[in-house]
Amino acid sequence: MHLEDFGYVIGALVVAAALYVVFYYNRLVRARNMMQEGWSGIDVQLRRRADLVPNLIQTVKGYAPHEHGIFEDLADKRARAWPPIR
Repeated sequence: MHLEDFGYVIGALVVAAALYVVFYYNRLVRARNMMQEGWSGIDVQLRRRADLVPNLIQTVKGYAPHEHGIFEDLADKRARAWPPIR
């Protein structure tokens, strides 16, 4: 081999190394973006859930008197239907 051939080989190795670094860097950036997108999706779901909690509390508060009335009525009817043995 001549000295020129070594120059081409070294130049090709430098170009290959540079391409490897660029592709690997792009891969890392893509992975970081995917991770951020995943955490963002989790954050959105947690905010939706947190926004629904007050609505759920209001629904339960609205239904509680009705449920309390049903259980009181049921207990009263059971007490009248099954008088205790004395």
